[in-house]
Amino acid sequence: MSATGEVTAGRPGRGRRVILWRHGQTSWNVERRFQGSTDVALTEAGIAQARRAARLLASLKPAAIVASDLQRAAHTAAELAVLTGLDVAQDEGLRETYAGVWQGLTHEDIIARYGEEYAAWKRGEPVRRGGGELETEVADRAAPVVLRHAEKLPDDGTLVVVSHGGTIRTTIGRLLGLEPHHWESLGGLSNCCWSVLGEGARGWRLLEHNAGTLPEPVLGDDD
Repeated sequence: MSATGEVTAGRPGRGRRVILWRHGQTSWNVERRFQGSTDVALTEAGIAQARRAARLLASLKPAAIVASDLQRAAHTAAELAVLTGLDVAQDEGLRETYAGVWQGLTHEDIIARYGEEYAAWKRGEPVRRGGGELETEVADRAAPVVLRHAEKLPDDGTLVVVSHGGTIRTTIGRLLGLEPHHWESLGGLSNCCWSVLGEGARGWRLLEHNAGTLPEPVLGDDD
């Protein structure tokens, strides 16, 4: 990232990829409770999701893994580490958005108590949900972590980043150079699904989004 806060694109031609992988299912996901930075464990189903996804991602032969230090992400990353033999670098900069009093509330509770705040957020306005972080602040801490680890990759190397839905969305938006009010246009990630960024001549490109199977080559005029 430059001194002005703009993302510096990777050097063209190195062919690096970044896979941003959301953690497996938690009980709060099932209950539709806003987790934020609350440290909630994976369910048995979430562990099974992580193991299945890890088998797929291991076949891409990642060069490095970095994860949020919250246990739902760290334990998801551990499943890939077992298969690849890689160490997992943990970084609190990849934690989910801190959302203050929203944390622990169900979706319905938030709508009922903070409907205007929720609506403003969905409109793309800068909102401190529950008195917590702005989305731009989340990107400010998470995107540099991804870039720092990506810069260490060998040519054509793949980095797996294990994080959280909101943090991944804001990080993708920042790395693609999208204006923050457009970040909501990136749909959410299902549990243990991932998005893939690759280097292009003009910087990072979104190659796959909310994928649960291995990426396929793009064959066509937009290759």
